[in-house]
Amino acid sequence: MSNPFTSLAMALVLALPLSAAPDRAPRAPQRPVNLNTATVTELMQLPRIGQKTAERIIAFRKQHGGFQRPEELMNVKGIGEKSFAKLKPFLAISPAPHPAVRTK
Repeated sequence: MSNPFTSLAMALVLALPLSAAPDRAPRAPQRPVNLNTATVTELMQLPRIGQKTAERIIAFRKQHGGFQRPEELMNVKGIGEKSFAKLKPFLAISPAPHPAVRTK
């Protein structure tokens, strides 16, 4: 016959990870994130965007002179169609900043 304390201890051990897991509600920014001006920290407010992906977004933005359309985000490594579909409601695009033009 099994010991009732052993059964109770086993039940507690198995239930512990479930009760210790934090509620994982998806992150959502308070307002749309502008892909052409957002910082790494602001990009990380987007669902499923970590630091590495945020850095890739900024590198892409610098290399290509900004985003013209939100769909261009799928050109960034780590962001495919499924990820983009989840991100799209939280994205904004403003005209890419132009380098300062010097006049004499």
